[in-house]
Amino acid sequence: MEKYNDKKTGKVLKVQAQWKDLYFYQKSDVIYQMAFVFCDRFIHLYKDRTRDQVIQAARSCKQNIVEGLSDGVTSAEMQLKLLNVARSSLQELREDFEDYIKSRNLKFFGNPTDMAPQHYFDHDTARYDAMLAYCRTHNKLEAYEPFFRQWTDEELCNYGLTICHMTDKMMMSFMQKLEHEFVTEGGIKERMYRARTGYRQQQDERLKQLEQQLQEALQETAKWKAEAQKWQAANENLKQRALKAYYEQQDEIKRLKEELSKKI
Repeated sequence: MEKYNDKKTGKVLKVQAQWKDLYFYQKSDVIYQMAFVFCDRFIHLYKDRTRDQVIQAARSCKQNIVEGLSDGVTSAEMQLKLLNVARSSLQELREDFEDYIKSRNLKFFGNPTDMAPQHYFDHDTARYDAMLAYCRTHNKLEAYEPFFRQWTDEELCNYGLTICHMTDKMMMSFMQKLEHEFVTEGGIKERMYRARTGYRQQQDERLKQLEQQLQEALQETAKWKAEAQKWQAANENLKQRALKAYYEQQDEIKRLKEELSKKI
């Protein structure tokens, strides 16, 4: 079976992104593990329903990233939907961390924002800058895991909020890239149509090439056939001339013999 040329027909299936190499997936793994330890240390197993919600929101973010990137092989639409579900879970988790800080009279690191009144913030910029720098330069779980049992609940919440915010920004950038690819390349139906149309065009081009080659072969055959007939006619003419010369020579020999016999 002849293989189609991807460069001419285009591909139907997209290359699956290796999610373990993506920074926002790595950070989502940190978020889930951090949320689990946070709940284990600071939220009562039976008295506070927030425990399950925090863990499930963190898990939903991580798992929907994996599922979305897997579905992206065939469906850009499903990929975008699932990644947006992951972002929604991330927002839910951020709300839980913010509510925990507010309800326990803890502090947000850094400068006041719209998410809480000024009295919820400490103004220790050095601590905030150090946290921000660490989260920007570290993505993998092994960089954070040693601190999960050391940090206070206030520190865990602030690191969790910072990582959630960074992950959300990364995911938005990734989704905008997917959006651009969808607008310029289309979805799977359009890729299938292009691939099928391209394959048919490729086959038509190949058929035309074969037809042209056949015509050229027929023309070449006719040329050599005419040449062969020409040589055959020339050979027949030469044969007739040779026979004529032979018979004339025989007649001359006979005549000479007769004359010779008369003289004798």
